Amino acid sequence: MTLMKKDNRAFTLLEIIVMVGILALLATLLITKTEGIFGNSQKTIAKIFVQDSLKTSLERYRMDLGSFPSTSEGLAVLMSAPANAAGNWRGPYADTPGGKPPMDPWGEPYQYRSPGTHNKGSYDLFSKGPDKTEGTDDDIGNW
Repeated sequence: MTLMKKDNRAFTLLEIIVMVGILALLATLLITKTEGIFGNSQKTIAKIFVQDSLKTSLERYRMDLGSFPSTSEGLAVLMSAPANAAGNWRGPYADTPGGKPPMDPWGEPYQYRSPGTHNKGSYDLFSKGPDKTEGTDDDIGNW
């Protein structure tokens, strides 16, 4: 009769602590890299929205009504006809949830001015960026 030896090896407390430390380090690196990736994608989304999506909507509005919306009318006239449209409004020019003016990736409304301060002959359209403050370096605009 042959007796089999049982091998009762287990991890030591030190090995477990080292492994938990390595996992925590990897999790920290993953979280910080993910924030950078998502932060850059939010800026890209805002830039595309300002320079392409809303630009097309505003140009269609201008072709139908003869001029860009005024600052006081804002972007709301892209979703519902203004009082002075006189039958020329053929919108909605922008499709947004609930027919409300679009919001940037940081939950703030896009800013609109016509005539613009940067684009004197047309309009300024911009997001205040991640800091949600107008006039800072992180603003994303059509200039």
